[in-house]
Order: sequence, then C-alpha cells, then structure tokens
Amino acid sequence: MTDAAVMQRALELGWRGWGRVHPNPLVGAVVLDRAGAVVGEGWHAEFGGPHAEGAALDAAGPHARGGTLVVSLEPCKHHGKQPPCTAAVLAAGIARVVYALDDPNPAAAGGAESLRAAGVLVEAGCLRGDAAVQNAPFLGSWRSPDRPWVALKLATSLDGRIADRFGRSRWISGEPARDFVHWLRAGMDAIGVGGATARADDPSLTVRGAVSPRVDPLRVVFDRAGNLPTTLEVLRTAREKPTCVVAGPLLSSERTEALGESGARLIRATGLRDGMAALRRMGIASMVVEGGGQLAGGLLGEGLVDRFYWIQSPVWLGEGGVPAVAGLPGVELATAERWTVVERRALGADTLLVADRG
Repeated sequence: MTDAAVMQRALELGWRGWGRVHPNPLVGAVVLDRAGAVVGEGWHAEFGGPHAEGAALDAAGPHARGGTLVVSLEPCKHHGKQPPCTAAVLAAGIARVVYALDDPNPAAAGGAESLRAAGVLVEAGCLRGDAAVQNAPFLGSWRSPDRPWVALKLATSLDGRIADRFGRSRWISGEPARDFVHWLRAGMDAIGVGGATARADDPSLTVRGAVSPRVDPLRVVFDRAGNLPTTLEVLRTAREKPTCVVAGPLLSSERTEALGESGARLIRATGLRDGMAALRRMGIASMVVEGGGQLAGGLLGEGLVDRFYWIQSPVWLGEGGVPAVAGLPGVELATAERWTVVERRALGADTLLVADRG
C-alpha cells in the first residue's frame, strides 16, 4: 500500500474520536511491519486517554519493530495527560514515521525533530490538506486565539430560503440531514442561533444523535436586546444545560434580572466580534451557528465564519420565503472572496456542501 492509502485509513480512524476528544485534535494511526502489512491500528478515543500512536503500537506489539508508523498528526514529545508519543515510538523500535500535520501546540510540537535525532526516518506532509480539513477547529483555535473557530450551518431550499413566507422551517431538510447536524453539534464547544430564530423555532439546541458528546455544547443565543421570553426551551432548561445569551451593552435591568433568574449566563457585547471574544475567554474554542439570516449575514460580513455547511433541499419556497443570509454588504464579482469547497455529498434527498474560508 502507498503512504497516501495508509494515511487515508489513519484519517478515517481519527474521526472515531469526534465529540469525545476536543479540545484535543482528532488523530488516527496505523502500524506497518517490515513487509508493509498492517499490524496495528489506533485512534485518540477519549480526552485524557491513550493517544493514537500508543493505541496502534500496543495493537501491533512486537510486529512494530523495524516497521512504519503512519499517523495524522506529528507525534508529541511532551508529558501531558499521557506520556510522550515519541518515547513510545522509540521503545517499539519503529524505523520510519510518516505524518500529515505539524502540531501547532508549542508544548507538544517538535516530536519529528526528536525522532530524527534518535535515528528514525521521518517524513512529513502526507495528505496534509486532508488532515487540515479534518482538524480545522483544532488548528483554528491556535491560529485565531482571540475568538472561537466558527462554522455556519444553514439548511435551505433550492432558492436559498431558510423558512417559508409564514416563517415555518420544520422541516426543510430530511432526517439524514438532521442526523448529520446532531453529529456536527457533538464535536463543537457551542451551538449558536440568533434571537429571531430562537423565538420562531424554540429550538432545544441539544445533541440527540449517535455520538454522545463528552461535554454538552454551550447553547448560545445572540440577541442584542436580550428580549427573549423565559418560556423558550433554552431558557426554561438553562439550569440543566449550559446556556448563554449574548446581548448588547445597554440591556435593561429588567431583562438582565429575567435572564439571570433563568440560569443563563449573560454576556454584554458591543458587537459580534466582541461577543465572540468573550465566548473564547469562557473557553469556547469552536462553535456551530445555525442561523438565522441576520446573524449569518453579520458573521459573514465581519469575517467571523471559517467554514460553511450548506444543506440544500430539493424544494422551492419562492417570494416571501426567509432569506438564508441577510444584511451582507454587496461586493463586485471581481473582488468577491472565493471559498474552497472541501466536501460534497448526499444526505438522503438533500445535498451537503462544505466550504472553507480562504
């Protein structure tokens, strides 16, 4: 097998940690013996638990000696909740290491250099782009430490509407697409919506899919006036599920008291960027925002969206339907920002398009 084919398997294994390892990265590893046969596989399965390299090497046992380790992230050289992966590689007698991404964490980086110094052949960059797409939230947390990495998810009609002319949005997308959204939520630190969406849809913003997240995502409602009925699901259950309201700086004392009594945490922010900075200070490194149109337009307009998950359903809603994005300033085609499509696939009758900024 080629290095790329084995690395593809390592990336597939890495996905098994989704929802369970963040804020750590997703990592998968495969061990080949001297003849190039697979003798061990592993992945980082749980925050604080064994790293992918150690799991794969344990599975390989003595067959790893003289073989190759293929791993989606540079082996770490520091002692955190687990011992250094470089020590495990050397102890197993691995002769060659192939990895995809350099570790951006200064405390963990440098493993490749340590292994080379010990006589191990190390090759970096195999399927680097694919690995970067997989670990975009982790990489983004280091690249933009002043705000969360933000994914915008919108489910729309073919003509770009998120609700019909009566404001009804349940359900534009089908069950497979809704299952995907719950999977997506499970790997994020927070789930956000705008105040209008919260009032119209009364969403619970919880994870109810196949993946049970290690930590429940924070539920965030962006509403400048903070004028949210305390009968909304997110506020009625705010003492049971972590909930935050991002409001304007001039929130009335009456609304402040009402939100406080609900159990929701309150952030007063001068704008979206200020609100995102406050969320990051709370420890939120990744967030999926699920509408509505004004919030989507505001985030896009301020350059605060890193990835767009677009679920397009084969239905037309026509004039009067609620636009998916509102208030986004117009630009000339020649200067319009081009995003990079990283995935296209079917979700039942719907279509998923995933695009990264830049």
